[in-house]
Amino acid sequence: MDSPSSSSVIIVGAGVSGLSAAKVLIENGVEDVVILEASDRIGGRIRKQDFGGVSVELGAGWIVGVGGTELNPVLDLALKSNLRTIFSDYSNARYNIYDRSGKIFPRGLVEETYKKEVESAVQKLKKLEAGGGDFSNVTEPPTTQKTPIELAIDFTLHDFEMPEVEPISTFLDYGEREFLVADERGYEHMLYKMAEDVLFTSEGKLLDSRLKFNKVVRELQHSRNGVTVMTEDGCVFQANYMILSVSIGVLQSNLIAFNPPLPRWKTEAIQKCDVIVYTKIFLKFPYKFWPCGPGQEFFLYAHERRGYYTFWQHMENAYPGSNMLVVTLTNGESKRVEAQSDKETLNEAMAALKDMFGPDIPEATDILVPRWWNNRFQRGSYSNYPMISDNQFVHDIKNPVGRLFFTGEHTSEKFSGYVHGGHLAGIETGKALLEEMEKEKERTSESENQAFLLEPLLALTGSLSLTQNDAVSSLKCDIPKRSYLSGKVGIAELCYD
Repeated sequence: MDSPSSSSVIIVGAGVSGLSAAKVLIENGVEDVVILEASDRIGGRIRKQDFGGVSVELGAGWIVGVGGTELNPVLDLALKSNLRTIFSDYSNARYNIYDRSGKIFPRGLVEETYKKEVESAVQKLKKLEAGGGDFSNVTEPPTTQKTPIELAIDFTLHDFEMPEVEPISTFLDYGEREFLVADERGYEHMLYKMAEDVLFTSEGKLLDSRLKFNKVVRELQHSRNGVTVMTEDGCVFQANYMILSVSIGVLQSNLIAFNPPLPRWKTEAIQKCDVIVYTKIFLKFPYKFWPCGPGQEFFLYAHERRGYYTFWQHMENAYPGSNMLVVTLTNGESKRVEAQSDKETLNEAMAALKDMFGPDIPEATDILVPRWWNNRFQRGSYSNYPMISDNQFVHDIKNPVGRLFFTGEHTSEKFSGYVHGGHLAGIETGKALLEEMEKEKERTSESENQAFLLEPLLALTGSLSLTQNDAVSSLKCDIPKRSYLSGKVGIAELCYD
């Protein structure tokens, strides 16, 4: 086996957080950085794929938080990389709710139901706050089973984080508008442009030897002296520090073995954080059969089961003539669909569409089903803190353990779950590590100065010891012991029995 590769910092994961942290370090003079990426590409949960003749985003697809007084940093990156985006207007989605007979619910009923669901959600949040964030302290009044329209609106409010329910930092700081990335180069193009500032590229490809693909970290040894990493293919890497930018789902899994194990306060915080699974299923058709006028980009399917093929979007605004629909599933429905065949999923999705638009619609010619939950390098889509979280819990998620630093959207106190949260977390972690490295440099310098001052004294001590030994060579004596006088650094006493 080759000798271990050694560097100042190892970064595990080349998603937005890992690359942002690397950029901070390299721009501040820490150039011997190694980035270990488990897959064959950068981006993490930002991932494009060609489907139906266009480039679709399997993971993060929107720039969320636009139009406020403060510029969203991801929007800033997108503008600098000339990324094509399209405004997404969710405001009319609630008025495009189909029942299982293909009828759209009347606007008056929708307004009344929407208002009731918002009030219910707000009251539940207030009870949760009063109960200290413990759901067990929230007593729910007996209610009847929710109707399909109530379930559809509830799904939209909670699973799509509409600002009517609770104040969301992203919307408060950056604005409530959202822009869909619709660029053939993909959302990841923004990351390539960002990485170009600090990593070697050629003809649009990252060729920097510090970025290593297909390196699956399986064991991580850490101590006060540094870190050692073993990868699945038998490579060994060593560094003074490490930044772990893997997802919260990976931290909760057994992919990486820590030696010694992480402390209890860290593991409890990691396990306490929920993981959201968010699945966008893409369907390609020979022609479009759905409405495409103003305010009709999004439509909902009201089913007796919450989240069952509820939220739909056509792609005509993003890619005119693409003849493509996207349906979004979350959590339990996502995991269920991931476990079954694409053919079964296609049959279910087509049944929902036939309920809405009639039996004579064309069959889909292709389907694309991402599987974020079963991807061992992701294990979900994004983190979801409890609605009421104490600061200590959030700090425990991101606080370092010795020389191990943690970053990712799950370490962002204000913006967890968002791309800008991951980007800002990477920057923050990079800066925190720079501060720690500077402190270590100061400690080392101080220690070396003390050793330099002691050197002549220790030499003199050795000379005195030699003279003393010569003088009493005829006597049996022990080796002299250095005993420093209290509070002073001076010539060591020579102690004899």
